[in-house]
Amino acid sequence: MSNKSSISIPVLFDGQAFRNDLINWYYDQKRDLPWRRTQDPYHIWVSEIMLQQTQVDTVIPYFKHFMNHYPTVYELAHADQQDVLKAWEGLGYYSRARNLHDAVKEVVSTYNGQVPSDKKELKKLKGVGSYTQGAILSIAFNQPEPAVDGNVMRVMSRVLEIDEDIAKPKTKTVFEDIIRDIISEEDPSAFNQGLMELGALICQPKNPRCDQCPVQSHCQAFAKGIQTELPVKTKAKKQKQETYFTLILRDNTGNYLIEKRPDDGLLAGLWQFPLYSQEKFTETSLINWFKEHYGVSITLTSHLGRVKHVFSHVIWEVDILEAEIIDQDRPNLNGEWVDDELIRTYPLPNVQQKVLNKLI
Repeated sequence: MSNKSSISIPVLFDGQAFRNDLINWYYDQKRDLPWRRTQDPYHIWVSEIMLQQTQVDTVIPYFKHFMNHYPTVYELAHADQQDVLKAWEGLGYYSRARNLHDAVKEVVSTYNGQVPSDKKELKKLKGVGSYTQGAILSIAFNQPEPAVDGNVMRVMSRVLEIDEDIAKPKTKTVFEDIIRDIISEEDPSAFNQGLMELGALICQPKNPRCDQCPVQSHCQAFAKGIQTELPVKTKAKKQKQETYFTLILRDNTGNYLIEKRPDDGLLAGLWQFPLYSQEKFTETSLINWFKEHYGVSITLTSHLGRVKHVFSHVIWEVDILEAEIIDQDRPNLNGEWVDDELIRTYPLPNVQQKVLNKLI
């Protein structure tokens, strides 16, 4: 038993029986997912990055599309970042794509195109945290390493009746220590994936299907009838709200002006219709700023509605303003002029896709 964790595994907990019941259920009931048809560590890696914060059904078509474009680390390493972001378009959390791209370049340049099977080397790669590391090592390389995400913490908090707050980062370490103690040495891949699958299909947050659970006989919370009280999770802070104007400028051929976002920060490197915070601008001051900043006079012609987009930490509400350029047709502004077809080749974040859908 590890001394790292302050949580003790109950003496009467039968680890071997638990492993057997979980793994047998997994092989019998597991979903046929494209990344489960291979042990290629690169494919496993891409799938795990995509699955962070994103549901399986959403990920499947993106995974297939991405792997068609970049079937090995070499194609991805040599790809232009804008193309990678375009392939990721719609999945959100775009830093995942940028980090994956950078890390794969490192794999090609430093590790001769081989995803490291060494724990310390793998952890050095950009964007590879403890969960991704454990998933790759256990699934692709069959090493008994924990891969603890929200699903796993929920399952094990109920099975072992653990009331640690899973919203606290340090709690994840507690569960990693526990999984390290009980993981299958013979089949860590099926063990870890079994826990993930159990959390996704059976041991769900609000209405666990305890009558269908393969490890019900091992579950301390079920025995006490408190399964819906676990896990303990404090509520996240309320998301702040931000409002913006997005400006639809056209030239006399109907082309739109779009601009590239900065290379760091939220939605880094993606493209958008010019976006302005309503904390800084009113409609009138925006027109004045445009004249002062660019030497270009514009007039607002119509309001095309408002779109809303929810990020993990902030909610954006964006008013769409259509404008005409008064004194010249296509001034030298920051960005690119694109038509209805060309704009679709640029990587646009979801919030700007919603804007585009109002136009086309």
